[in-house]
Amino acid sequence: MVFHRGQLIRVKGRSSDESWESYMDSLVGSRGMVTDPDTQINDPDSLIEVSLEDKGTFRLPQDCLEILE
Repeated sequence: MVFHRGQLIRVKGRSSDESWESYMDSLVGSRGMVTDPDTQINDPDSLIEVSLEDKGTFRLPQDCLEILE
C-alpha cells in the first residue's frame, strides 16, 4: 500500500510495531488524512504523519492504517 499526502485514512487497529504506545489504542477507528507520507512503502517501522479528526496530528506505523478512497 502506498500512502500519499491528502489521502483519507482510518486507523484500523493496533500496530504490531514496537513504537505503538498504549495511548494510541484510543486512536483506533479514527479517520483523518495523510499529511506527511514516508518514502518507505509497506515498512511498518516507517511512521507516517496523519491528521485525525478531532484528535490532532500523530506519526503512526503504516500497518495500522487503511486507505478509505
